[in-house]
Amino acid sequence: MKEKVICGIQQVGVGVEELLEPWKWYNKVMGFEMKIFDDEGVAERMLPYTGGKPQPRRAVLAFNPRGGGGFEVWQPKGRKVKYPERPLLLGDYGIDICKIKAKEVEKAYANLKNNGATMLSEVCVSPFGFKHFYFKDPWNNIFEVEQNDYAFIDDKNLSNGGVNGVVIGVKDMEKSIEFYGKLLDYDTIVGDVTGTFDELKNINGGNDEFRRVMLKRSKPIQGPLSDMMGDSHIELIQCRDAANHVRTGTLENRYWGDPGYIHLCFDVRNMECIKEAAEALGHPFVCDGGRDFDMGDANGHFTYVEDPNGTLIEFVETFKVPVMKKFGIYLNLGNKDDYKPLPKIMTKAMRFSKIKPEKIK
Repeated sequence: MKEKVICGIQQVGVGVEELLEPWKWYNKVMGFEMKIFDDEGVAERMLPYTGGKPQPRRAVLAFNPRGGGGFEVWQPKGRKVKYPERPLLLGDYGIDICKIKAKEVEKAYANLKNNGATMLSEVCVSPFGFKHFYFKDPWNNIFEVEQNDYAFIDDKNLSNGGVNGVVIGVKDMEKSIEFYGKLLDYDTIVGDVTGTFDELKNINGGNDEFRRVMLKRSKPIQGPLSDMMGDSHIELIQCRDAANHVRTGTLENRYWGDPGYIHLCFDVRNMECIKEAAEALGHPFVCDGGRDFDMGDANGHFTYVEDPNGTLIEFVETFKVPVMKKFGIYLNLGNKDDYKPLPKIMTKAMRFSKIKPEKIK
């Protein structure tokens, strides 16, 4: 009997006004070197979030060889992008911060500081017990680098890995804990703390009082590509001063694809089982791309739900990804075991998809 399988965080989507410079920076500075696809087309299946009409776009999906989720860098085309009506505040409803893995946190700090990042904290110990720090990229996206020893490919030249999770601003903490626990299997509370936090003081809105809950999965990582993505966690953050310092949605009065974090994407197996679980929890699919969807050289079935705060959560059941495109070599995943990772000799071949920043155009 088939059941839903949440393999891990596949990627975090980040909207940009112009794609090339951010893509080059994420490649060179943050090590997102493995290009899975670079696709220019029309977003025809997200109409509720694109003003009711198809929107041209260019999207690049890239991974860091050290492992973790990837970045989907997304540029709307043919229209003027819209920035937030006011500067975003920590605790705004949506993806506030993207978490990044790093084995050597101090080395990652030095690399980012020397390459144009705005440092928002020193290296310190988080309330959840690991070394971390915050920074802002040149396009005002906030990241948190966290100590994590996981390595898919142990590339000594990289000071950090890929996506380790996200910080999501929420309205109702209990409803959000239930959603991420029951639908996405982040069912274990690592920590639950309330107060003001010195580490957040340089983030806009970070001086307010917050409740912060860290969630992780009790299940081991599983699925064909799970070795590449590794483990992850989700931090839910709720502003306790919201009556005096109002929080709103990070994409309030804007389209999906506008600048900032636009979605959190999970690699999954057995989409019909995901659909049944989402409907049972009261969060039915709001978009369904169907099983025939191509993104450049990759192929899969994508769907979306909204979490209790309106944050877009994407599910992708991957059928095909390129390994060495110029030789016509792909990973075909449609008939693979739903739980077992692919042999590493197959997944590590994806290192041949690396692209140098000077080749990006």
